[in-house]
Amino acid sequence: MSHDNDDDREDETGVATKTRPKTQRPPMYKVLLLNDDYTPMEFVVHILERFFGLNHAQSFEIMLTVHKKGLAVVGVFSFEVAETKVVQVMDFARRHQHPLQCTMEKD
Repeated sequence: MSHDNDDDREDETGVATKTRPKTQRPPMYKVLLLNDDYTPMEFVVHILERFFGLNHAQSFEIMLTVHKKGLAVVGVFSFEVAETKVVQVMDFARRHQHPLQCTMEKD
């Protein structure tokens, strides 16, 4: 790789960062699972694997956090994705008669 025009490249990126408006990045949303005394731990693990694409070890870890701390962040997504995941989880839990709560909040 040639180092002749290092100075030029730095100027270009400097200008690019200055002119790019900061508002371009859409706000992200955290999806949270809340603890309750009724939803089985295995069910929570299953939900994390199924709807959040986590492996068993990751899912188990998050489930324990929810259990011990009362809630855990499952992931951070764009508004639409976060909203979809909350609906999917709540719907799935209701169909299995579990009171599991899933919410989202701005990151």
